[in-house]
Amino acid sequence: MSEGRDGGGVRIAELVATLSYAADLWLGQPMDHCMRQTVIALRLADLVGVDDSDREAVYYVGLVMNAYCHADAAEQARLVGDDIAFKRDGFEVLGMNTAQAIAFFLGRLGSHGATTERARRIAAFPVSGWSAVVSFLTTHSTLGRQFVEQIGLGPAVAVAVGQAYEQWDGKGQPHQLRGTEICVPARLVQLAGPLEVFSRRRGVDGAITMARRNRAKQFDPSVVDLFCDHAGGVLGGVEEAATWDRILAAEPPPVRRVDGTDLDDALVAMADLVDLKSPYLAGHSRGVANLAAAAGEVAGFGPEAVTTLWRAGLVHDLGRIGVSNAIWDKAGPLNEVESERVRLHPYLTDRMLARVAALDASREIASRHHERLDGSGYPRGLTASSLTSSDRLLAAADTYHAMTEPRPHRPSFAGSEASLRLQQEARAGRLGGAAVNAVLAAAGHRAPVSRAWPAGLTAREVEVLGLLARGQPNKQIATETETAERTVKAHRAHIMQKMEADSLAGLVRAADHLGIAGEG
Repeated sequence: MSEGRDGGGVRIAELVATLSYAADLWLGQPMDHCMRQTVIALRLADLVGVDDSDREAVYYVGLVMNAYCHADAAEQARLVGDDIAFKRDGFEVLGMNTAQAIAFFLGRLGSHGATTERARRIAAFPVSGWSAVVSFLTTHSTLGRQFVEQIGLGPAVAVAVGQAYEQWDGKGQPHQLRGTEICVPARLVQLAGPLEVFSRRRGVDGAITMARRNRAKQFDPSVVDLFCDHAGGVLGGVEEAATWDRILAAEPPPVRRVDGTDLDDALVAMADLVDLKSPYLAGHSRGVANLAAAAGEVAGFGPEAVTTLWRAGLVHDLGRIGVSNAIWDKAGPLNEVESERVRLHPYLTDRMLARVAALDASREIASRHHERLDGSGYPRGLTASSLTSSDRLLAAADTYHAMTEPRPHRPSFAGSEASLRLQQEARAGRLGGAAVNAVLAAAGHRAPVSRAWPAGLTAREVEVLGLLARGQPNKQIATETETAERTVKAHRAHIMQKMEADSLAGLVRAADHLGIAGEG
């Protein structure tokens, strides 16, 4: 994609600040939590006396540390129910004794599902549950490190993000680093996040009590002591210092920017990050973006408008992160409250990108992908007179692409069935007829052709990878591919090896990066 209407460059700080909003939403925190933790971490850095490289790492890690915490949200929701509520309340564990912490976890494990399911989860957690938690933290740090490398941040930032879940006492993940083996930026941000939450909820004294309780366990004792000696200065005026403009002004030099294809690559990385929210979404944002752009070309759009539309497709679902997987992955019908939560996600996309001026045009299109010509859409209930040709194309492309993907409540539709349903939406006056025709022409329903797959994958391995990305277990994959379960296990091992992935989330991200998932 060439540089278009949204050109002119975007500061990387703007992109990671946008992702910090996404992290805030999934953590169940106010949409400035990560910015506040960044301010606190920078103030701690001043007390410690870090060099310029470490200060830059503290800044970016403060904003992006939690960006991949949703990567296994589906698995977390199966364990604890509402994954966002669990994260929101999970900070309180740092203020609990052992018995209270155990009671907290058992309460969450037993909070949802039938009685037998609750009992099974509680019984299995000491072994399989804890293993899953370790896997979650490893995934978050690994994918976070890969992301900051992909968007062009330096090695010091990558190292710090990779160590963000280590602990001073050696009981963290993924490498059980101990003490000063953990880099200084990671140690500072690890403390800054809980300090922000506890000071907001319980005041300065509550933050001091929490820090001392976890001194020399989770946190660096020397940093805890410095904080306790200067708590008023570290926590004073954080809210005023954590506004968008002041956070951008606090970026250590040099100011890093991306433009043209580098900006496109960063937006693709953000799209892949969002689609890890649910196994049902693997490759969705890329697929919608590519289909919408192709439809724009069919409709006669110029290169600038096509690029704007493509970028809108990449970012259209950022707001999904703010809705629990207990809702997205629910197999049955949604209740009224759940439906209202879903209807908020395009609005959240709009608010997350509202300050990135260079992406204004794409943001506006993205925020309207669920609006409908007859006013039945959401979140604003706009009607035909307010919806542009680009709005209509993205809405049709998203609808068609979603139909061709499985969802918890239904299987995927074949292309012919999706085509019929899309045309019905146009006849009912919800989608634009010209937009529907352009999307269907772009989709093409072409006859399959042979192709060489990346990473040395075979066609069968790509088929298995697609089912893995959708969260299908080995037994189900064996049924769908009409092979033995042991054969599926062998395929899975070969795929992991060829794609150099050590977790399912890592595998899906690699598949997205190679353009395998979400081709529509």
